[in-house]
This record gives sequence, structure tokens and C-alpha cells, in this order.
Amino acid sequence: MAAVRSAVLPNPEATAALAAALAATAPPGAVVHLQGDLGTGKSTLARAWLRALGVTGPVRSPTYTLVERYPLASGGEALHLDLYRIGDAGELEFLGLDDADARLWLVEWPERGLGALPAPDLEVGLVVLGQGRACRLRFRTAAGDAWVAALDEQRRLRGVPEP
Repeated sequence: MAAVRSAVLPNPEATAALAAALAATAPPGAVVHLQGDLGTGKSTLARAWLRALGVTGPVRSPTYTLVERYPLASGGEALHLDLYRIGDAGELEFLGLDDADARLWLVEWPERGLGALPAPDLEVGLVVLGQGRACRLRFRTAAGDAWVAALDEQRRLRGVPEP
């Protein structure tokens, strides 16, 4: 059974705190599916996560490019995908992801790439909650189990309000 954690993200600072906690404990090659309707904060969370990993240059939304690649100081790269505009999962073949040295996959609208994406270690569900967001983290794999154990052990989610 998948481990689940929940948080309330009342402001950008809480979103950044969650992103920093996840970035600090993510296993190498982590695959994260970011789920939620338009405007729920998927790109905001991804941007904060990349900043927490030390990305200092522009962090662009991949809405039109479909994928943005970010070199990481620790080696490899982070991929940020936005699959909202693809027609079917077969279109992922043209993005050149097979040779990616990805230490992190952040995938918005993953349901549009089902069958062509790696299985998620973590699913992040976001919904609007007043002026903020509610967030549900579902850890799905053995790597995800180790991830949530590290979060819990290090108390990394302390400071990120629970609902």
C-alpha cells in the first residue's frame, strides 16, 4: 500500500518549504507526477523544487516546449515536462527522453503520457483551497517508500502545515 502524506500550502513560502523537503530527500532518478487542474500550482511547485536543487538561471514553464532540461550541480539533469498539449502518449517518442541522464522527472499532466512515462515514485495532487493549496503526496514504489521514510525520519515535513 502506498504511503500518503497531506499538507496545506497557504502561501508561496509553504510551497517552497515542501519543495525543499522533497528535493533534500528525493532518491536519484525520482519520477514525480504533478496532478491537478489548471492553476493549482504544479508549475509553482516544480519551480521551487528546481530552485531548491540549486538551479539559478531562468526556470521556464514547459507549456509550449513540452520539456525543459536543467543541469544539476550534483550531476545529471532534472527534466520538467508539461504534457497538457500532447495528443497521445506516442508523441513522447519525439522529445528525446530516452537518452536523458535524469536525476529527477517532474511531470505535469502525466495522465496524457500514460504507458510512455516511467512509473511515478511520487504522485503530488494539488487542489485550490481558499487562497492557498491542499497537497496530497502518494509514494508509489520501493524508492518512494524509502523517500517517505527519509522525510519522516528527518522530520522534513515539519513546517509544512498538515490539513
